[in-house]
Amino acid sequence: MSHRGLFDLTGKIAAIIGGGSGIGAAVARGAVEQGATVAVLDANEAAAKSVASSIGAEAAGLDIRTPAEVRSALEAIVLVHGSVDIVICTPSINVRKPILQYSEDDFDRVVEVNLKGSFNVLQAAGRIMSSARRGSIVIFSSIRSQVVEPGQSVYAATKAGIVQLVRTAAVEFGPFGVRVNAVGPGVVETPLTEPIKAHREWYEAYANKSALKRWAKPEEMIGPTLFLASDAASYVTGTILFADGGWTAVDGRFTPPGM
Repeated sequence: MSHRGLFDLTGKIAAIIGGGSGIGAAVARGAVEQGATVAVLDANEAAAKSVASSIGAEAAGLDIRTPAEVRSALEAIVLVHGSVDIVICTPSINVRKPILQYSEDDFDRVVEVNLKGSFNVLQAAGRIMSSARRGSIVIFSSIRSQVVEPGQSVYAATKAGIVQLVRTAAVEFGPFGVRVNAVGPGVVETPLTEPIKAHREWYEAYANKSALKRWAKPEEMIGPTLFLASDAASYVTGTILFADGGWTAVDGRFTPPGM
């Protein structure tokens, strides 16, 4: 039995949500290169169309905060292509503030996109795929699901919540042949992390925190994501794959005298 085509996505229909920039754009490109038919979906429709035109994909606007909009977007893909085999959801936002400075609006904004939006995608994709009795859903979490720092309270809570949503969805959808997993990136150079990159000392401190002592490029999330989406991960569900440069493996840094 040959395992040569485990990562091949030829014939698969993939919806890449958040594909207009950053990690989503990189993953969309990677999916096309692996043979998938790709729909790039993003709240910024112009950005989605720009990425799609550069990789030979289709595009549409999508605000994951609205359940009906998510359902319609995925159903439209099924209507055109007959199925949606892979759904990857990357969008998130962060408001960096200490808990005592957080406003109700700050809290609602972060939870609505990161947690509610991810739930909306899980629910809509889960309905379609459970009916088809096949499919793979990949939702983006973060190292912040496990480790935190000051100013990251609500963001971290949503990323931990995503892991539990993914685990529950994996259990509920598994009998119907649907796999559900999460990716947990470390620090990646994307529009979301621009405020950090703008401060050299902050940027370098984050780089040195990881075992590899550097930030990731968006393209480095393609492999972990498409592994979970592909047949190479046919027995992988309900888990989070950390692509964090060893960040979560490091607990402080100490060099003994004389070493």
